[in-house]
Formats: sequence, structure tokens, C-alpha cells
Amino acid sequence: MNARVPVDAPELDFDTPALRRHRRIRALKDRLASGMIGIGGISVIMAVLLICVYLIYEVLPLFERASIRPWQTAQQLSSAYVLADVKGSPLYITTEEQAEIGMEVTDAGEVVFFNAASGKIVQRHALPLPANTHITSFAQPAARGDTFAVGLSDGSALVLRDDYQVTYPNDQRLITPQLSFPFGDTPLQVQSDGQPLNYLALRDSDDALMLVGGHDANLAAVRFDKQTNLLTNEVSLTPTRFSLPQSNHRVQQVLILPGMQWIVAGEENGGLSVFDLRKADKPILSEQLSASKGDITSMTLLLGGQSVLVGDDQGTVSQWFLVRGEKKEWHLQRIRAFSRQGYKVDWIAPEQGRKGFAVAYDDGMVSLYNATAETNSVNRRLFEQSEPLLLGYAPRGNALLTVNSQHQLQLWAVDNEHPEVSWRSLWDKVWYEGYDHPDYIWQSSSAANDFEPKFSLTPLAFGTLKAALYAMLLATPLAICGAIYTAYFMAGGLRRKVKPLIELMEALPTVILGFFAGLFLAPFVEGHLPFIAMALVLIPVGVLLFAFAWAQLPGAIRHRLPEGFDALLLVPLILLLGWLCLSLSEPVELALFGGDARAFLTHQLGIDFDQRNALVVGLAMGFAVIPTIFSITEDAIFGVPRSLTYGSLALGATPWQTLVRVVLPTASPGIFSALMIGLGRAVGETMIVLMATGNTPIMDANIFEGMRTLAANIAVEMPESEVGSSHFRILFLAALVLFAFTFVMNTGAELIRQRLRKKYGSL
Repeated sequence: MNARVPVDAPELDFDTPALRRHRRIRALKDRLASGMIGIGGISVIMAVLLICVYLIYEVLPLFERASIRPWQTAQQLSSAYVLADVKGSPLYITTEEQAEIGMEVTDAGEVVFFNAASGKIVQRHALPLPANTHITSFAQPAARGDTFAVGLSDGSALVLRDDYQVTYPNDQRLITPQLSFPFGDTPLQVQSDGQPLNYLALRDSDDALMLVGGHDANLAAVRFDKQTNLLTNEVSLTPTRFSLPQSNHRVQQVLILPGMQWIVAGEENGGLSVFDLRKADKPILSEQLSASKGDITSMTLLLGGQSVLVGDDQGTVSQWFLVRGEKKEWHLQRIRAFSRQGYKVDWIAPEQGRKGFAVAYDDGMVSLYNATAETNSVNRRLFEQSEPLLLGYAPRGNALLTVNSQHQLQLWAVDNEHPEVSWRSLWDKVWYEGYDHPDYIWQSSSAANDFEPKFSLTPLAFGTLKAALYAMLLATPLAICGAIYTAYFMAGGLRRKVKPLIELMEALPTVILGFFAGLFLAPFVEGHLPFIAMALVLIPVGVLLFAFAWAQLPGAIRHRLPEGFDALLLVPLILLLGWLCLSLSEPVELALFGGDARAFLTHQLGIDFDQRNALVVGLAMGFAVIPTIFSITEDAIFGVPRSLTYGSLALGATPWQTLVRVVLPTASPGIFSALMIGLGRAVGETMIVLMATGNTPIMDANIFEGMRTLAANIAVEMPESEVGSSHFRILFLAALVLFAFTFVMNTGAELIRQRLRKKYGSL
């Protein structure tokens, strides 16, 4: 029987003013909420993009190409100038630190100081040469030195020093050049037989002065030990002569390495002879090498004096330095070469503050190179005519002074801020001075001014991945297995207590974890290595055996514990197993490792052990990553619709079959996201790896060795880096690498997650 609607029933009015006002307010709220959410999302994207843009802005100057341009502006002199009334041919040219005053030494015995920008002569000095003698050779100063010498036709050498006094009369800077003779204006005898010095080298230190020179294949070396009068500051010299073996070929140039224990001579056939002076009473010719197929035209030392640069008439400049061999003997090793075939090398001018150098070729071309980065920064023809050029680098590396045989000079501005940066120096192996082989090394600073910066990012990237790997090895199984049990098997009442407790671990500051790991965990692990090894094996095995034994008990006993509360039994079990492993640690160490497991690893197995190592980082950082992976994974599994679970069970599947074939595939996108977020957290972690590792940038997969990560390196060195320097910008490059790594990783993870969702979304 159908129900009847009363005829007089009132009709509902849905268009009253109150309802219309309510709908308008609700629509306004919806639009405001949508707008705010959109603005928030766009703001996040813009913030990330701005961070990326700023990082790129700081990094781009690293890869700008160098340039050489005239120092003078358009209103000033814009072409080469000629020094007036200068006698002889130039032997050497340089500038002081500000590149305002230049100095030229000629073979006529004249030293001229002049304005480097205009060519106006400031001072002119005639050297006090003995009668009937003339200059036959010149010894350049070291890269940061100010002492040089001229070799004379009677076998003696006159040692000079240039200095520049800066004053400010009327608040205007005035640079006054000074030429002095630190060991007197009487030449020092080098060749005892009075033969001319056709080549000469000088090495000056706080306690000694060494001069090496000679003619043809005959070398003479004399060391002058210094004694300073404390009252008059006068320096007296005590000579010691070395009887050097004769070279097989005519020597063209000679150099003295730091320490005054090695001499390198360049010969006319392109060969190098190395003399060992470590035994002063019996110097030896230690080795002879072929440096070039042509004649050697120029030789000099890089900053620091360890590397020998050899230029030849074939257009090649090669770098050599002493390397210790397998039998601990020293030998001169060719490291790298820079070639411009078909052009003769006229002059090599090393930078005074970096491992760079300028090369002048016989066609007027000047090229700038950097030894560490193995780069050719710039090539520019400075003189149109083909004639020999001399170069002089300003101490700051921002200016280059050139002169030809007609005394035509030009001051050039050099814009080459970051010559030591290249793809090879950042990511490939580099053979640095003092090392036996090429390697990946990060060492950004040193106490020495002649230090060679080592900016390899490879060991930092390796350390980042190493720390993340060991952290994920610990965190992944514990977090995922714990999340599976909590979401699928644990009773609801217990889950509501366990899950917030684990998530609360994420709020613990990482600096506290790092402090704990560095001061307590690292020494504990070092002193209880057997405990760590046994705990990682016995606790999982003990849990599995206990679970098997529990399953074999009669149901009357097992059912006394409410379903889903079984995990509470594991708490005393794990504590008991941990106590057992700790009690057995010392007896096991005495029985198997002679009472010292660390010494056994080092001496018996050859495994290096550092107290703050990757194992400590894995334990501490794994503890920090567990809450992140656990929380997301648990939510993903718990969010699987119960209808899928009940349907599977109703069709006869066991709980484990349902978990493996239904629940986990459905939750796999969320689980994968949890792993990626946990990995990103591990990669970007700073304080734990900073405080719990030795912070050593080495490439060693050994779990008992430390590492340095990109994030920790930025935190440590950014406050100490000079703003705008190569070091400063490379740290920003490290941040950009981290940014790019996480971006690529998250993008790939999102693509995989979408494919998993598409594949298992139909379940």
C-alpha cells in the first residue's frame, strides 16, 4: 500500500535569504582556501627555485673563461711603450704587489724601476760590476722571493734584492723602490777556475744561501752558511763547495730545489740531469732523463719550488717533480705536459700565489696554464711580430708585464679568478706535489703559503653515500619490519601507544645524537667490538628462535596473552640477549683476539680502525632515520583498505599470504616513498656525521674508517672560507651537488612510486 503525502504539507524553501547568504560565505571560504593553498604551493616551489638559482649564481664564476686585456683605459696609454735610454737586452722583468712599479734587469748591468702603466722611469741603477767583467747569466728569484743574482764572466755572482717602501704623504700612496745588496756589493765566487757563468741558479733561506752555475757541462755549487751579528745585523757567509760530477752534455739552465739537496740541470739535447747533494761530502748524479726531443729553451720552478717546468723549442712545457718509488728512492717524474706544437717556448713566468704560469711563444702568443687543473685558461697574441718575449707576473696574479728585445713594454690586466677549478680537478684523480701517485684528495687549506689547494669533491660525495648506506642498512629492516608488525599484527590499544612513542624519537635533536655518538658510542664500540658483532647476529637469531618456540607452545598457554600483545615478550628477551652478548664480549675477545680486537684487526687482518668510523655513524644516524621510515611505512600499510584483507582471508589465504600478496603490494608506493625520504634524510644529515666521524675526506669502504660528507664539509669550512674565493664557491658547488642529487633521487622515486601505484592500484 502506497503512502500518501498530505495535500496540505508545506513546501520546503531552499532559496531563502539566509541560505543564499550561507552559500555565498561557503563559496568565499572555498575560494580563499583554494587561493591560500595555491599561494602556499607556489611559494614552496619559488623558494626551492630561488635556492637553486642562488646556488648557480655563486657557482657560475668558477667556470668563467680567463681574459687578458690592456691595463690602461681608453683615456690613457693603450699601446706598448718603450723605456728610453736603457742599455742592453732585458734579462728579467717583474712588478711589485700593486702592479704600479715595474723593474727590468738588463745584460748591460742596469736595473731600471719604472711606472708600469706609463713607462716613466722612476729610478735607474748601475750595478757595481768588477772591472773587465760583464753579465753572462741571470738567476731568477723564487716565486715568492725577492732575491736574485747575475752571473759574471769571471765566474762570480752578484746577489741583489729589490724592495718597495710604501708611504702615504698627503694621504696619497707613494711606492718607493729600493735595490740592495744583502751580502755586500762584492760578487761571490762560484767558479773557482774563473770561467764565466753561462747559467746560474740561486736558493736563499734563513740560514743559508746556495749558488750553482757553470759553463758547458761543468757545474759548480757553493753553499754559504749565514751567521748574523745580533748587534749590527750584518750577515757573514761561510762557503762550502760541492764537487759535482760532470754532466754528459752541455748544460743550458740549472735549478735548485728547496732544501738545497737536489739540483736539476737542463741540457742542450733535451735531457735533464738530477744531482743528489744529501751527502754533502759525496754528491752524485742520481739520474738522467729525456725531457724533450728538442732543445730546452726555458726552465723555472712553480710556486713552492717542488715542480720543475721545462719548455722546449717544440712548443711543449712539461711539469716534473720528485716522487718516492716503491723502494723508497727518489726520482724525477714527468707529471703532465702542455703543448702548442710548432712554436718555440721563449719564457715561462710562474704565478707568485698559485700553481699557474704564463708561457710566451716565439710568435708573440702568450698562454696561461694551471698545473693542478691541467687547463689552458687563455691564449692571446700580445705582440704581432715574431720575436722573443719576457714575462713578469704581478704578485697578486692580476697583471702581466711583457717586454721584447726592443724594450717595448706593455702592462696587461689578467682576469683569472679561479684557474685551479676544472672538471678534472673536481672529479678526477690529480697527481699533486709530494704524492706518489694520482689520487682523489680534498684539502682546502694549509699553514704554508705555497700550498697547492686540493678541491676534489669525489671523496666527499663518496663519504656522503657511504654514511647514508650504512645508516640505511641498519634503519631499513628495523623500520619496515617494525611498521609491518605495528600496522598489521599489533593490537590496536598497543599500537596507539607504540606508534607515537617511535614518532617522538624524530623530535630528538640530531646534535644530541651526534654528541652521544661521539663521546659515548664511539669509545664503547671501540672497547666492545665482539659485543657489537655478537649483538648484530645473536639478537635477530634469538628473536626468531623465541618466536618459533612460542608458536610450539600449547594454545592454552599462548592464548593467556591477549592477541596482538605478543611483542611485549620481546622486550625482556632483547634486554636479556644484549646483557648476554655484553657479558661474553670480554671472554670472546680474550679467546679469539688476544684481548684486543682492534689490534687484531689492524695487525693481523690489515684493516685500519678509526674510533669514529662508519659503524658508529650507521648506528647513530640509523637511529635518527628509523622514525621517518617507520612512520610513513606504518601509515601506508595501515591505510590499506580492510576489505582487501578480509576478502583475502575469506578466500582461504593465511595472514602471511595476505600480507605478502595483498597488503605489501598495495602499500608499496608508500613504502618506497618512506625509503626515499629516509635516504634523503641520511644524505643531508650534518651534525651526526660531523660529530661522530673523524671528518677525514678519504675514499675507503672500510666500515671501521671514517669519512667526510658534503653537508658536514660545508658546515665545517664555510665559516672559514674567504668570500668570493675558489674555496668559497666550491663549497656552494658542493651544496648544488647535494641539491641536484636529492632532486634527481626524489624525481626518480616519484616516477617509480607512480608506476607502483598504477600497477597495484587495481587491487
